[in-house]
Amino acid sequence: MKKLSILIIAVLIALPSLAQLKFGLKGGISTTSISMDEVKQVTSGTTTYSVAQLKDSKFGFHAGVFTRLTLWKLYVQPEVLFASASHSYTVTNVTTSTAKEVVQNINQLQVPVMVGLKIGPLRINGGPSASLNIGSPKELISDPNFKTMYSNMTIGYQAGVGLDIFKKLTLDVRYEGSLSKYQTQIENALKTKVNLDDRPNAFLFSVGLMF
Repeated sequence: MKKLSILIIAVLIALPSLAQLKFGLKGGISTTSISMDEVKQVTSGTTTYSVAQLKDSKFGFHAGVFTRLTLWKLYVQPEVLFASASHSYTVTNVTTSTAKEVVQNINQLQVPVMVGLKIGPLRINGGPSASLNIGSPKELISDPNFKTMYSNMTIGYQAGVGLDIFKKLTLDVRYEGSLSKYQTQIENALKTKVNLDDRPNAFLFSVGLMF
């Protein structure tokens, strides 16, 4: 037991010297899209609207900072990013049979925590990601009898591959999925709520510089 205790203490003392801690800046673009199970309808009085998402991907961007703690071939990389994306919906006034496209800009503070494996300059990684909305997007329905409400935070994940060049430049390609929906709700004048149940996903391409 005494020898085991000495070994554990020795390992704990040696870990800081074996691990490498680096800081970095990164930024890039994303192609984002959302999926809804079905077209949603909401009614207030004699007026009814239907809301459907457009499936075309939209380009967004992200930028921020990260740290990377590497121990042998394993590493942990938490990041703090500002991300901006846009989503498109078709909103139809069923009563008057008029439709229009509504584009919403979504600004978020994202905190992914990536756990990865280094194989030479190549990296394979994945981990959870929390997204906090900054501000509120524009109303889906321009009608005082309807109000759009949003969930402040969503939980998702990111997974992908990366490449380190000259131990300074980092390139990453990731897929971002959602474990929770946006939980967007439309409320009518009687306070009845309809859930849109829209779920976001994205492909992320980024370049970073480590110090």
